[in-house]
Amino acid sequence: MTLETDIAQIARQEEALRFKSFSEADAWALGSLMRQAAVEQALPFVIDIRIGNRPLFYTALPGTTPENPDWVRRKANTVYRFHKSSYRVGREYQHQGKAFDASRGIDPIDLATSGGGFPIHLAGTGVVGAVTVSGVPQREDHEFVVEMLCRFLDQDYRGLALGPENA
Repeated sequence: MTLETDIAQIARQEEALRFKSFSEADAWALGSLMRQAAVEQALPFVIDIRIGNRPLFYTALPGTTPENPDWVRRKANTVYRFHKSSYRVGREYQHQGKAFDASRGIDPIDLATSGGGFPIHLAGTGVVGAVTVSGVPQREDHEFVVEMLCRFLDQDYRGLALGPENA
């Protein structure tokens, strides 16, 4: 996929994967689903689900390092700032040839454009939280979250998945 098709497909993912409501019980159910899938696939993930700054689900699986929680924090901050997935923000900046740095009022110590942060968007309300993972290459981080959200929201993942990366 090119940058343009990636960006368009990620925007479709974000539009399709919206919630009617999202409770503490939903966070636990989604996080548990994600954790079980990660364990079955032996993925070394930190998984974090939060509304605002309130953590609702967190796990660090075997193979993670102390660096993974910081990546989660930075990706979630990107979701909150831009109301988009962290991967989409990165792809957009790359496509525009813009630096993601202090020249744009961005501190990379607090924000990251790597894949793995995805907005919890309530229909009729907007972005209220983030589902974030860190542990594998960024495109795989992003797609894991999308696949799990598809399962949770009963959406067809095949129609929303990103293709192979070309750009």
